[in-house]
Amino acid sequence: MSYPKGFNIIQPEVASGKYSCTDLARFYLSNIEANRHLNAFLEVYKDETLQKAAELDLRINSGDKVGKLAGMFIGLKDNICYKNHKVSASSKILEGFESLYSATVTERLLAEDAIIIGRLNCDEFAMGASNENSAYGPVLNAQDNTKVSGGSSGGAAVAVQANLCTATLGSDTGGSVRQPAAFTGNFGIKPTYGRISRYGLLPYASSFDQIGPVTSTIQDMALLMEIISGDDGMDATASDKPIETYSNFSAIKPKTRIAYLENYVNADGVQPEIKNKTLEIVEQLRNEGHTVEPVSFDLLDYLVPCYYVLTTAEASSNLSRYSGILYGYRSPNSTDLESTIKKSRSEGFGDEVKRRIMAGTFVLSSDYYDAYYSKAQKVRREISDQTKALFANYDFVINPTTPTTAFELGGKITDPIAMYLADIFTVQAPLAGNPAINIPAGTDNNGMPIGVQVMTDLFKEKEMLDFAKYLTELIN
Repeated sequence: MSYPKGFNIIQPEVASGKYSCTDLARFYLSNIEANRHLNAFLEVYKDETLQKAAELDLRINSGDKVGKLAGMFIGLKDNICYKNHKVSASSKILEGFESLYSATVTERLLAEDAIIIGRLNCDEFAMGASNENSAYGPVLNAQDNTKVSGGSSGGAAVAVQANLCTATLGSDTGGSVRQPAAFTGNFGIKPTYGRISRYGLLPYASSFDQIGPVTSTIQDMALLMEIISGDDGMDATASDKPIETYSNFSAIKPKTRIAYLENYVNADGVQPEIKNKTLEIVEQLRNEGHTVEPVSFDLLDYLVPCYYVLTTAEASSNLSRYSGILYGYRSPNSTDLESTIKKSRSEGFGDEVKRRIMAGTFVLSSDYYDAYYSKAQKVRREISDQTKALFANYDFVINPTTPTTAFELGGKITDPIAMYLADIFTVQAPLAGNPAINIPAGTDNNGMPIGVQVMTDLFKEKEMLDFAKYLTELIN
């Protein structure tokens, strides 16, 4: 038996007894096995999943109270910790390492009776836009296996796309949830910085990293955001602002003010179908009586350079802990302390990670700190200020999520600059700290998914999710 996508569709049937958690578990496990070629999962917790599903069935059949996520099977990106389970950030340098604790988001899922079904492939240490940088091979797009899944949360996106689990958690540093969600026809969110605890997320760039769900429906997205968001004593950057009931959708304002960034839509290299779809949505919104106006964001050309100066600097610092001394991979060819560090890092990290560590070390060096890092911080402040100014006049900003649909495997892997530019429309939100969401918006002429991105003001996830639901119903 096949089961529909969407926990909001499945959950009432689980509660009524029409679907059992055990049957759902067997379906997902069977589907994962049948789609091993996609390489979405690095590890599947088969026995654990079946055991927990049976336990849930007993509680449901006995009339016991169960959590809000009973019947939801979730995959975790391989940089989110789950106690006594392996976590490697898809890197050889952490091969075989087991986490001693669970991430806050993992604990919150388990507290609501979600079942963690396995860990998902990703670009090594979340550094990539195609999931081709994993030490365990690329993730294939389920729609077309010759195309990339997007990155870095490619496994998380494809697992939902191919119905291998109900939903997934990824992490978004510069677009790593939203871009693969766009490439696979899913919803993917980057929350406001601090909205979700980063405790238990292996860091790439700490002032950018945010955990976010990938789901097949906006209802599932709202429910998961409601459960995993909120203050956390284990993360000093987690906000103590109260969590609204995201899953209780509200009608949007009759005359919402919306901007679209015309220099994004008209940028060189934007695929015609994506440009046309964005402008078509603009017209649909206008026809509904909303104010939709073109605005130019003057810092477009500075977004990617600023992002990569700052994130590589933070990566250089964060990844210095992987030295071959305390934990993780240690080179068998080392002979003393210096060779242990050099050889372990040289052999344990992949090429892209080493490239970013070296770039980050360079921009932090005493001779170039002011020329690169200090200037990038000033540019980031300007990006933040200009983004804030946008939301003084508009409720939402709508743009393409990506310049193109999913590209060919191997198409950009030898050209780092071209790969970095795949993030051009997604890096503004993390640079400014704002929330943004990818919304599926049809397909191109080859049947590949198109995504449209909605961004809003800080901590306005409730309004953004309400608008995303409205827009989804309008355009699909």
